[in-house]
Amino acid sequence: QVQLVECGGGSVQAGGSLTLSCVVAGYTANRHCMAWFRQAPGQEREEVATIDSDDVATYIESVKGRFTVSRDNAKNTLYLEMNSVKTEDAAMYYCASGSVSPCDVLVVAAHPDQVLQDWGKGTQVTISS
Repeated sequence: QVQLVECGGGSVQAGGSLTLSCVVAGYTANRHCMAWFRQAPGQEREEVATIDSDDVATYIESVKGRFTVSRDNAKNTLYLEMNSVKTEDAAMYYCASGSVSPCDVLVVAAHPDQVLQDWGKGTQVTISS
């Protein structure tokens, strides 16, 4: 069983930066795909970024050039560096892991609960204008 725990959320001003972390515990040998999702109140859950075991990352268009996903396998930690944040980035952010291939935002967006087996409980990001 795999456990994911997110942290690093908080309040930041628009234009600022924030880095989220997701600590992974448990048997992860077949969980090569890691992902970040977000969900704002009243909105659908949205995929944000993915990264595979070769550190190949994919992003949705709205965060390209602003967000960076990375992973430190030695620390069993996934990161999401958020720069130049906008008010529309405010949401609960979740990390997830799975064995889906290819590990791509378009692939995981279609059926996230089916292709990503493990989910964290989320960390809240609030952005003030």
